[in-house]
Amino acid sequence: MKDRPVSGSLGAESIPAEIGAATRRLAAALEALESAAERRAEADRDEDELASRIQALGADRSRLADELDGSLVRSRRLERANREIAQRLDAAIGSIRAVLDAEEEPS
Repeated sequence: MKDRPVSGSLGAESIPAEIGAATRRLAAALEALESAAERRAEADRDEDELASRIQALGADRSRLADELDGSLVRSRRLERANREIAQRLDAAIGSIRAVLDAEEEPS
């Protein structure tokens, strides 16, 4: 602010007006600062929540990947067992046919 000599009634009246205007500007600036601080705190909370969700998704992904690996192992075991059973059934069917064919042939 400029230093002005106070002379007469006009100068004395302008000082309180300047103080009032400065006070209003200060109050508006403080209000704007408070609003900005609230917005920043909200943004920080949102960011923390997002980080938590991302971490939870990562944990879910890891768990699902482990479950998928386990399912693939079980699936391969079942396929192997299925092939073995099919081979044994084919062998048993072959043996039964051989016995039946032998009984049908005249001796």
